[in-house]
Amino acid sequence: MFKPATLFLGFRYSRARHGNKFTRFINRFALAGILIGVAALIIVSSVMNGFEQQLKQRILGVVPQLVVTAADGSSVENWSELAASVPKLTDQVAVFPQVGSAGVVQSSGQLRPVYIQGLFPHTADAAVQWQPLRDYQVYGDVEKLRSGEYRVILGQALAQELGVWPGDTIRVVAAAGGVYTPLGLMPAQRQFTVAAIVGMQSEADSQLLVMHGADAARLLRLPANHVSAVRYYFNDPFSALKVEAQLQAAVGEAYKTQSWRAQYGELFDAVSMEKRMVSLMLGLIIAVAAFNIVSALMMVIQDKRADIAILQTMGLRRSHLHMMFMVQGLFNGLVGSLVGLIIGLLVGNYLNEIIQGLGIDLSFTGQLGLPVLMQPLQITIIVLAAMLLTLLATLYPAWRASRVLPAEALRYE
Repeated sequence: MFKPATLFLGFRYSRARHGNKFTRFINRFALAGILIGVAALIIVSSVMNGFEQQLKQRILGVVPQLVVTAADGSSVENWSELAASVPKLTDQVAVFPQVGSAGVVQSSGQLRPVYIQGLFPHTADAAVQWQPLRDYQVYGDVEKLRSGEYRVILGQALAQELGVWPGDTIRVVAAAGGVYTPLGLMPAQRQFTVAAIVGMQSEADSQLLVMHGADAARLLRLPANHVSAVRYYFNDPFSALKVEAQLQAAVGEAYKTQSWRAQYGELFDAVSMEKRMVSLMLGLIIAVAAFNIVSALMMVIQDKRADIAILQTMGLRRSHLHMMFMVQGLFNGLVGSLVGLIIGLLVGNYLNEIIQGLGIDLSFTGQLGLPVLMQPLQITIIVLAAMLLTLLATLYPAWRASRVLPAEALRYE
């Protein structure tokens, strides 16, 4: 009988319209703080998730995720035999050859550093490596990359810096493949025609240069059936980090492995750190709201000392008093978290429409709107964490309520 009474009294105090106005104000202020904190955490976390996913798609979908090269820096012979000797890795989607080298690209009056990627569009796993280029094609046609025609695909930022368009001619100079002449070392170089421009709106745009693997092999003067590296592709690019050691053990000391983290690890670490810091700052809003719950409950206890004493004289145990005020505090946490959840989901799903309605220009992002990715597990953790923080905030006030002495509280009543 006492448990339903405890819940009833706790909810009654939570919804009471009479009593100290300042206490009610603090109580509602605490509820609003939890509501705003939960909603803000859901919205901001979803936007940060969206940006991180775009980085993974736009950078790690194009650059090598995990590559195997010869340990002595030479080319790799019979890449298919090497790939076949390695058991299929966890989350592996495809494996294909790559011919590549550091180099520079020159247009009329402009010179930019690049990493030359030579890909083979007719290998078994060609669709995996070419689909990102098709998805982000802006000008020209990526399908025009054919062996012997010496065409290249450029990142949009690189093309803008060079001032070139599809059909224009550029000179590609590779760091590898040079030959010695009586006049000294003559670098490997050749004129190429721009076939297409792809825009990923990411750091990779400024260094992306893709050509047909056969053209790259001729540019670098590789022997027949030789490539620069064997490239592995995964469903989740982060899987490459988990299996890198396994791949190194499989290929042996004659080869070395390198994941995308060597080039872009700092960028993703910065994004991850930013997510944690933003979540921490917004979490402080919920923490402040929890302290307001402590203040509100302490004032309620002070205001209801006589009521508490009377309930004790009627036989209500201290443990039930403790539970009663915990219910009152948890009510605020439950309502604030659920309303914040609803607001967060609604605003998150219609965020770009709301931004457009407010007339805010998002052209600086290079896209039509902000990327939003809601993760159910993350949202559940946010709501449960808010309720747990609220529960912890009720412990001390509830304990103080259970310590009220009836005789002392009713002495002057």
